[in-house]
Amino acid sequence: MSAPDALLEFLPPYLAEVDELLAAARSNLLAAEVSARKGMASPRLVRELFRGVHTIKGLSAMVDVEAVVALSHRMETSLRIADQAGGRLGTAAIQRLFQGLTGIEHCVKQLAAGRPLDAPSPALLALLDNLEEGLVGSPGPTDGPLVLQLAPSLLAKVNASEREQLNQGVAAGLTAVLLEFSPSPERAQAGFNINSVRERLSKVAELVKVVPVSAKVTASSPGGLYFALLLLTSNPPEALVAASGVAASDVKVIASPRSPAADDELADLADAALPAYEGAGRHGVVRVEAGRLDEAMDRLSALVVGRSRVMRAVAQLTETGANTRELLQILAENGRHLRDMRASILRIRMVRVVEVLERLPLMVRGLRRSTGKQVRLELELGNAELDKGVGDRLFPAIVHLVRNAVDHALELPEERVRLGKPPEGLLRIRCHSRPNSLLELSIEDDGAGVDAATVARRAGVPEPRNAQELLELLCQPGLSTRTEVSTTSGRGMGMDIVKRIAVGQLGGSLTLATELGKGSTFTLSVPLTLSIVEAFVFESGAQRYALPVSAVEELIEIDPDLVIRGPVPVGKDGRAAEASGVGMIHRRGAAVPVLTLDALLHGVQGGRPKKAIVVFHQGQRVAFGVDRMVSQQEIVIRPLEDPLVRVRGVTGATDLGDGRPTLVLDLAAFSKGITLGLPA
Repeated sequence: MSAPDALLEFLPPYLAEVDELLAAARSNLLAAEVSARKGMASPRLVRELFRGVHTIKGLSAMVDVEAVVALSHRMETSLRIADQAGGRLGTAAIQRLFQGLTGIEHCVKQLAAGRPLDAPSPALLALLDNLEEGLVGSPGPTDGPLVLQLAPSLLAKVNASEREQLNQGVAAGLTAVLLEFSPSPERAQAGFNINSVRERLSKVAELVKVVPVSAKVTASSPGGLYFALLLLTSNPPEALVAASGVAASDVKVIASPRSPAADDELADLADAALPAYEGAGRHGVVRVEAGRLDEAMDRLSALVVGRSRVMRAVAQLTETGANTRELLQILAENGRHLRDMRASILRIRMVRVVEVLERLPLMVRGLRRSTGKQVRLELELGNAELDKGVGDRLFPAIVHLVRNAVDHALELPEERVRLGKPPEGLLRIRCHSRPNSLLELSIEDDGAGVDAATVARRAGVPEPRNAQELLELLCQPGLSTRTEVSTTSGRGMGMDIVKRIAVGQLGGSLTLATELGKGSTFTLSVPLTLSIVEAFVFESGAQRYALPVSAVEELIEIDPDLVIRGPVPVGKDGRAAEASGVGMIHRRGAAVPVLTLDALLHGVQGGRPKKAIVVFHQGQRVAFGVDRMVSQQEIVIRPLEDPLVRVRGVTGATDLGDGRPTLVLDLAAFSKGITLGLPA
């Protein structure tokens, strides 16, 4: 089964739309599950689920994807019943709905890959046909009479699901409000129509229902029509008036909060029932295939390289005495335009981190079921963004860290209670954008922590002396603290993959903080984008190299006579690093190691450089002596993907305009494993 050839041209927008709807449905269903476990109805979530599945069904029928139509039709029917019953979903029904979404996702992936579409599983269809069996959960704590001060004709139009939504909101301390909006030419001229009013009100209130009502033609209602909007809000009436352009008399309270300290548990339940997905209903959005953005970036990269070649040619003309002032002005202006263009394209490529990690709640749900552990996932991601290409590479590393946290770190509920901890473990993911074009993302748990002695015993090595050495040990390929293989872990794969992605592929860093019995925090720092970056160009020996500006702590002048030379440093393999040229300088009251880059790269003692590049590595600053700083400019990084040409400390290559490849370095990698052995 596959999509007809005549409809193939509609597949890309169909796949993009369905993928977004599936993301919203998964998020809403996860939030509904939280409510169901507490015996709480979730009317708004059920309504959003119904709308999403209904839209998927309609879109699939348009492109003749019958497998998806069959699945979504069964889900839609049951969700309509749940909506009419006040938005109650039992846990059994939620599990079946998750299976239905997984079935739709499987079909979508087959279509995207151009493979024949499998018919839906008869077992899955049977489950969805009998969805009503576990549909309605037990009444929740918010049940009870809710008196709405509404006219009988309007009250009759409020169904059970909407009444339950109002009931929950009032129980949680919100105020139920009726706002009457009458369209008029004057209001339209001021920018107030029913669509704009709905959008503005959604920012200050929760919209429950909009009912068009016939009315007599009056000065206040010249069209003989007004809209009754039922809202839940914690804002004062003035905020609603400002958002809608109506008079204060058009805003009426129809139900007030139940008590000043409205049961905290009810408030928590209402908060838990709110949907986590905020992507639906976006306006002014144009979907663009990632391949087109990559193509635009490639064209821009070619322009950047071409500009470097022109600059080189102009420099040669200047050396001959030619008047190149106007050319230099043109080049400067061209550089500004290219930087602006790069910023524009990068903004288009940027995606919110919350979108990159939107599958994590569903994954944690599966881990809860497979491990028997209670886990509370907290995402503190804010509005941080990163390049889509970086996000796609980073996500598998996050998956490994989350799986490790649940399977290795967090204890079983009974063990946590015995240790004086709450039965539910905490897994918190935080994200911050740093000013040096880096994204810092941490995965924190309150589990058992990493036992350095146990890890060392499994690896057959001495116990690590600090967290960084422990992390290096954990990242060794093939190392696992599990004695048996499970569906989650035990194969010795995980941390080595995390390091390979974060450090090797993305040129970032990975750190660990852990305390036995308290928990662990893994922190990833990665660049926001990889393709075109601002870099320092410098010379060491007879070669020219590049280094991203974001990797540099500072550039300093050093006096060779003030460099303290100590004993020959020793590597982890026990062999002396005779040609490393290691020394020490005093910088701002601290001792900073100095490594001569030429000696590190070529294995021979170099000269006595007067310039140094300082980087921050493994909790300390390390300075690398270089011969000459050449320039600061934008470069296009071409990663070295072939494992046969990968070298530690080299992350890629670039063209500075002379047609020759210039290596892009990772200086922090060169100091790995070196013990200075200098006297205190």
